[in-house]
Amino acid sequence: MKNLSKIKLILIASMMVFLASCDEWLDVNENPNNPTDAPIQGLLTNVILESTMNVYRAGSISSNYVQHLASPNPSSSSDIMDPLDFSGTWGSFYSVMSDNTDLIRKAEDLGASHYVGVGQTMMALNLGMVVDMWGNVPFSEGFTFETVTPVFDSDQQLYAEVISLLDQAITNFNSTSTVTLRGDDFIYQGNIPQWIKFANSLKARFLIHTKGKAGYNAADVLSAVSAGFAANADDAKMNFFEQRRNPWEIIALNNQNLLLGGWISSQFIEALDGTSYPVSDPRLPLMVGATDAGEYIGVPNGAGRGDAPERGARSVLIPGQYYTSRIGPVLIMTYSELKFVEAEAVFETDKPRAYAAYLEGIRAHMNMLSVDNASLEQYIAHPSVSMGVAVFTVNDIFKEKWIATFLNPETWNDARRFNYAYQDMTLPENLNPNLNGQFIRRLAYPDSEVSRNGQNVPSVTLLDRIWWNQ
Repeated sequence: MKNLSKIKLILIASMMVFLASCDEWLDVNENPNNPTDAPIQGLLTNVILESTMNVYRAGSISSNYVQHLASPNPSSSSDIMDPLDFSGTWGSFYSVMSDNTDLIRKAEDLGASHYVGVGQTMMALNLGMVVDMWGNVPFSEGFTFETVTPVFDSDQQLYAEVISLLDQAITNFNSTSTVTLRGDDFIYQGNIPQWIKFANSLKARFLIHTKGKAGYNAADVLSAVSAGFAANADDAKMNFFEQRRNPWEIIALNNQNLLLGGWISSQFIEALDGTSYPVSDPRLPLMVGATDAGEYIGVPNGAGRGDAPERGARSVLIPGQYYTSRIGPVLIMTYSELKFVEAEAVFETDKPRAYAAYLEGIRAHMNMLSVDNASLEQYIAHPSVSMGVAVFTVNDIFKEKWIATFLNPETWNDARRFNYAYQDMTLPENLNPNLNGQFIRRLAYPDSEVSRNGQNVPSVTLLDRIWWNQ
């Protein structure tokens, strides 16, 4: 019996060795360079890149609505505010928010609190942009994968979620992290104090949207401002690289190759060339291209280029300028924008501080564009710019902020809050008749979402307002 037991043990041991060998043999077709579970570093680089691209994608939609850009073709849907299908943009936002969800969960499991903070900051950025464009959207059930027909959460509730995410991010940035941010951070290269400033600045941006609504508190905005950007060096922006070039440069290059895009609105040209305001702005030649004759001539939104030839007779985005340089940057949020947020928030209670913040916002944007000091001072000194505290108005803040947020989707939020009341801004020609002579207030829900989740998609028109604009 003893011998028989020994034989059984040998047979069992031999079988275990054989099974282990089989496992190793079956693993030969697994590619060690194709992991099935992404590390947090890889998730972070994708989240930052695609979030920055989402800023561009949203800006490419809204820049026609705020009359920074115009279509060279008459009655173009982008100009006349038709209900367009932005399924691709919607998908890009939800794809990066899904990756963001994975990043936060994995980083929490690792105790990598700084990665959690970045994930929460970028989630707040993306979610806020989605809400600002569409209103009610899926979020609470959007990333659980327990349903393919997630409910649409209230836009007002989601704004509270945005602020909560930013508060959590700030807490995490101030905590000890088991993993250090490094080159996988395309924005600040692991500089946590600058991430803290960015999260606070975003908080100020989203809070100022709610001005005039129940629960708004200017002191909350100013508290975030004081902990936010302190100089242009703090700007949240991402530089691109040769393998993935600045998307605005691609627009400019495509236009040179007759794939028409990036044409400048007459409204923008005339606001800076001395037509709408009694001063010529030295930023104009640094932001857009001149015609072949060396002039700055825009295209009226909705009207098209008329009898002008395709190239050379109208101003367009051209390669090599600040916004269209090959490797970037795409601006997410800037110190200049934050100063205008401060000016608006404090206008009713401390007008001298508001005036100083307004002037600093102009200076910051001009310095960002490398306007020469003599031209900068000449512009600032003009009585239509330095008008004095007594006659300084909120309109002045919105006008300069509209210039400083060129091509950024934040401009559309301002335009709607300001009721599109910019100097000489008129409705585009051939306006979508369903708008009843009014400017667009939101995007239509994308066809992709209507087709697969139609029972939950709210019934809205382009005139229905986001909660903070009601």
